[in-house]
Amino acid sequence: MKALALFATAAAFALIGTAAIGATPDAPAPAVADTVRLATDLPPPIARRAPATVKVDLVTQEVVGKLADGANFKFWTFNGKVPGPMVRVRVGDTVEVSLKNAADSEHMHNVDFHAVTGPGGGGVATMAAPGETQAFTFKAMAPGLYVYHCATPMVAEHIANGMYGAILVEPEEGLPKVDHEFYVMQGEVYTDEAMGSKGLLNESIEKLLNEQPEFYIFNGGSKALTGDKALRAKVGETVRIFFGVGGPNKTSSFHVIGEIFDHVYPYGSLTSTPIKDVQTVTVAPGGATVVDFKLEVPGNYILVDHALSRLERGGAGILTVEGAANPEVFNAPPNPHKGGGH
Repeated sequence: MKALALFATAAAFALIGTAAIGATPDAPAPAVADTVRLATDLPPPIARRAPATVKVDLVTQEVVGKLADGANFKFWTFNGKVPGPMVRVRVGDTVEVSLKNAADSEHMHNVDFHAVTGPGGGGVATMAAPGETQAFTFKAMAPGLYVYHCATPMVAEHIANGMYGAILVEPEEGLPKVDHEFYVMQGEVYTDEAMGSKGLLNESIEKLLNEQPEFYIFNGGSKALTGDKALRAKVGETVRIFFGVGGPNKTSSFHVIGEIFDHVYPYGSLTSTPIKDVQTVTVAPGGATVVDFKLEVPGNYILVDHALSRLERGGAGILTVEGAANPEVFNAPPNPHKGGGH
């Protein structure tokens, strides 16, 4: 235990290196878990207007999940999915964070909340070996949408393998009401094997350090937010997307093809005046934004990072909008070229 304590102290000052414990390379192949976080998996708006004490329970788990068709990857997660759960509190709340590192983990883990004012964002306080539980408390002082992530060395490795999420600190008056809220986070995955390879893929530290990801993902998988996991709404409704970038390395140019954001809260700030009528939002690694827009026309709208080569590497989602046509806003005759464009 003395050695672990010394390591935890040193970790506050180290940003490189890997902490591995009890690896079992000869263990049988594990079952494949559903590690994709649905965009609808987020807490509802907070109705109360007085501060309260909020408990946040995180469990760090290392699980094999689907990365792409025919390809799996061992994700390091908060609560078994990527991204971790969206935490929702109100400004002035006291937040009690408990972090348990699963007993079968092969690595130490912790959590750094960007919404925290205090050393390491909680990272030093929550450094946990496999089987351990650590805790700390903080006061939510500034409204906004913030990223949280594992900050155990090598920090970039832990983030690239899936250890990131978002925390929303609502202002006293809450946010303007919308019909649907969605939670979307972008990340990168670095594998030894090239995109298109099948089977259980292995992480590549070399590609990570060279910032050469094989995959770009929304919510834990290549094109994960499509098909039965697509976002859904109706014409006439207003939607809000809480969007963050886990990274660890690449800035996103977040865009919804065929839509214009009515309101954008830049940098995730909820006290600054929103920007109106925005096409694309720049979000840095470890950063976030909030976008609202009203749906006028039915159809499928593609969520992308507008560095569009990343679309081909899996960075895509679909917002399916149902309802009556609106020819005053958009009117186009049938086109025989079904496969053209987007």
